[in-house]
Amino acid sequence: MFPERLTEGYQSFLHGRLSQERERYEDLAKHGQHPEIMVIGCGDSRVAPETIFNAGPGEMFVIRNIANLVPPCETDAERSFHGTSAAIEFGVNALRVKHIVVLGHAACGGVSAFANQAAPLSKRDFIGKWMSQITQVAEKVDRSKYDRAGWIQQLEWAVVDYSLQNLMTFPAVREAVEAGALTLHGAYFGVATGVLFIRNSKTGKFEPYSEIE
Repeated sequence: MFPERLTEGYQSFLHGRLSQERERYEDLAKHGQHPEIMVIGCGDSRVAPETIFNAGPGEMFVIRNIANLVPPCETDAERSFHGTSAAIEFGVNALRVKHIVVLGHAACGGVSAFANQAAPLSKRDFIGKWMSQITQVAEKVDRSKYDRAGWIQQLEWAVVDYSLQNLMTFPAVREAVEAGALTLHGAYFGVATGVLFIRNSKTGKFEPYSEIE
């Protein structure tokens, strides 16, 4: 049986937002989507980009995976499946987005699993293999400078930096950035506080939104 929570939600959408924005949905169906912003976020249910940024239909192209990771561009596409890379390719080459935001967040389960060397959830250990990407990144974070909570946060920020760096390994992304047609951004959401931190592109530091406006 289809989840009751979803049927109730759909009923609310059907008689609320859909009714109010009917013309917008019809226009999107007729002319396609043309979002200027791509957000690469975590699959965590507490960190929905559309909710955080109060976005309407067609405004953002959103990619979500474990720990908002962007793997480096690989040349063995015929041998592997690359869901995140495929979405980046579509957003940059087809939609021509003008901004890509990598959105990290506090209390990230993927980062915690890596930090805690958590036991695999299955024999295939998809999470462990996926998070192993940041091993070299984590080694650069001096754990002795922070308590455990501070170290975890540094890892979460480092993942955002890692993803931004890897975005530049995609030729189309690099070309668009160098041409001034695309800008990359890093951000971090505090789940408990609701505070949004934005990465300062000059210093590499994450600063609360209110302090950089």
